[in-house]
Amino acid sequence: MNIKIATIILFFIILIGLMTYVMWHVWTLIPLPRWGKATLVSIVCCCFLLAFVSLSPLMNPLPLGLASFVYNLGNKTLIILVYLLMAFVLLDLCRLLHLLPKTALHDSLPTTIILLLTLTAIFVYGRLHYHHKQRVEITLDSHGKIEKPLKIVMASDLHIGYPNRRADLAKWIDLINDENPDLVLIAGDIIDLSMRPVVEESMAEEFLRINAPVFACLGNHEYMSGKSKVLQFYEDANIHLLVDSVAIVDGVEILGRDDRSNRHRKELSDFDIDPSLYTILLDHQPSHLEEAESNHIDFQFSGHTHGGQVWPLSWLVRAMYECYWGSHQRGDTHYYVSSGLGIWGAKYRIGTQSEYIVATVR
Repeated sequence: MNIKIATIILFFIILIGLMTYVMWHVWTLIPLPRWGKATLVSIVCCCFLLAFVSLSPLMNPLPLGLASFVYNLGNKTLIILVYLLMAFVLLDLCRLLHLLPKTALHDSLPTTIILLLTLTAIFVYGRLHYHHKQRVEITLDSHGKIEKPLKIVMASDLHIGYPNRRADLAKWIDLINDENPDLVLIAGDIIDLSMRPVVEESMAEEFLRINAPVFACLGNHEYMSGKSKVLQFYEDANIHLLVDSVAIVDGVEILGRDDRSNRHRKELSDFDIDPSLYTILLDHQPSHLEEAESNHIDFQFSGHTHGGQVWPLSWLVRAMYECYWGSHQRGDTHYYVSSGLGIWGAKYRIGTQSEYIVATVR
């Protein structure tokens, strides 16, 4: 059997097992008659399946509003089930350690109410925290490589599409314009997964409102969305796309790397870097940060990680990257890895933040 197919099968077996564990606990915990339990479990399972529908071609014939509803409901359910899984594991441990009686997990109204209120508080907080965009200020020293200070607004991971519609994007463009930047840089994943909502809502028009040159690199989601359509979008939006290429603006050399999705992308050492200019590298995924240091890049801006998006995934992402979020430095090279302005999947930020960066280059 092909290793990839075997891995996918194993993944779904584990997923079904975890889902069964959560649904069995929901069935035994909720104090409802059997028909009520069956109805509730069936609804939850259907909402869970919508998360997979949102990733499939089944979305294409749906009206745009309904497609967005399916996407958001399915992905919200997925995150809620993750937190239910953690809650039931914790409750089971408490029961095994005799910190809870067995009756606390069987047809228990008090446990149901406590669990419901706790999850509601967590997800209301996560929702509000997502919509509150954090303004992060950083200062960079050009060491005399530029003639005048520059104000640069930087963002990554907008994920416009089904989760973030044109109305959301319009608010973000207003935030950018309020800064009156000299330059705007976007480190990939402007698109979520499907170009359909982006095209139908003419989202490229919003980027035309930005009162500064906009430069961007590709992210892995641009590859998932269909590269040819994405390239047309960038052109319509007047975004200067740097794909293993270089641009010079106001004495700043901007290098844009293709995403790691392209295994044949150019090596950073193959770029023609002018050491007399202040160099900014846009590289969506913050892997192998030593490359920027060894090639004497002044500043690298990346995204991709979302800072883990929700706890405890943030712990996992922290372990995967040298810098998973925030400012970092290696030698004379400075880095910033953004947790993203938008989001992929459910619109919750738990233990992370939605942000845009306002950098002053002295």
